[in-house]
Amino acid sequence: MHRVPVLFKITAADFMVRTAYQMGKTPLLPIFAAGLGANATFLGLIVSVSTLTGMLLKPIFGLLSDRWGRWIWLLVGTLLFIGIPFLYQLIHTPEELLFLRLVHGLATAIYGPVTVAWVMEQGQKSGSSADNCAELLGWFSMARNGGYLLGPTIAAALLTVIEPATVFTVIGLMSSCALLPVLLLKKFNSPKIPSHSWRQQTADAFRAGFQTPELWLAGSLECVVYLGFYAAKTFLPLYALESGIPILWVGLFFSVQELTHLLARPFGGRLSDRKGYLPVVSCGMLLAAFSLGLLPLANTPSFLLLLALSFGLAQALIFPATLALFAQQMDVRHTGAGAGLIGAFKNFGKIAGPILGGWLIFWQDYSWMLWSMAALLVVWSCGLLLRAFNKKSLIHKSEYGEAISVHT
Repeated sequence: MHRVPVLFKITAADFMVRTAYQMGKTPLLPIFAAGLGANATFLGLIVSVSTLTGMLLKPIFGLLSDRWGRWIWLLVGTLLFIGIPFLYQLIHTPEELLFLRLVHGLATAIYGPVTVAWVMEQGQKSGSSADNCAELLGWFSMARNGGYLLGPTIAAALLTVIEPATVFTVIGLMSSCALLPVLLLKKFNSPKIPSHSWRQQTADAFRAGFQTPELWLAGSLECVVYLGFYAAKTFLPLYALESGIPILWVGLFFSVQELTHLLARPFGGRLSDRKGYLPVVSCGMLLAAFSLGLLPLANTPSFLLLLALSFGLAQALIFPATLALFAQQMDVRHTGAGAGLIGAFKNFGKIAGPILGGWLIFWQDYSWMLWSMAALLVVWSCGLLLRAFNKKSLIHKSEYGEAISVHT
């Protein structure tokens, strides 16, 4: 009976820190970096460097939580979410901001695999892992996406009345609210006693991950999708300002996108169960490419919000299906490490997108950057369709299990 309170506490903590963290990403971070004098290429590096920390360390922190318990790492991550935002007041150059963002990425590198693994364990304890795990992860995902929904709008509203550096102080204060549910979770998590040597457990965990084909396929798909999404997410605020679109509408764009994504996820999961994962992912990537290609023509707030709807629907079609390819195949002894590995693939796309986008803007302009990202998604989408129909084997729930909505 205590699984519901445990899920509520994990979800509440994640919602609080994710909402605050998303406030610090867009539209706040690009505007703050540009105000320090960062050019387009360096700005892309600043936005993506915190994700580099996650890409490299998520599997490690997942493995550490498998070995020594989830709670201690959840507490460490929460303290990082609280403390680091106060340091932005001390930043005066783009180089200093780059270093601080690298350190800030430690918080998400810990939270991503640890929270997902803890939620998955709540379902596995019931003795009916597939159904219950999917249900709990679905609720957790909805709350996490709520942070992505509220963060950009709150940040955009605050930017209309206070300076960017002061908004980061507000972020630190908001993050401190997560300490209460995290401290209440301690009694539900006993420290683990390692049964194998560190070397053996590490080798077993990474062998289990890399020998799971579904992980490689899902990871590569998410990497490409996030490449395009994060390039647009990074530079859309600056593009909007250049086009005369108020910054508040940019915040609403990302909020509408995440709201659509949140509400349409069940539809995307059911559709992929019935029609096959790869075709549905392919359709989602085509819709995302269509939306990216039209962004340079979005010179009014209403057109911008219409594209936000299509972006959100594309995400809802893509992510439940890609994650369903691997989530039920990972060895339960290495749940944290598996969650970290798939997070590393995703983070690589988040890193490469802003850097590649900044390079394209440096050599051409915003429009060419968006069109290039759209073309990349079209190529991958066509490749998926060819793979699905040429082999005549649509990857379906009867083979790989139920679609699970997880946003790490």
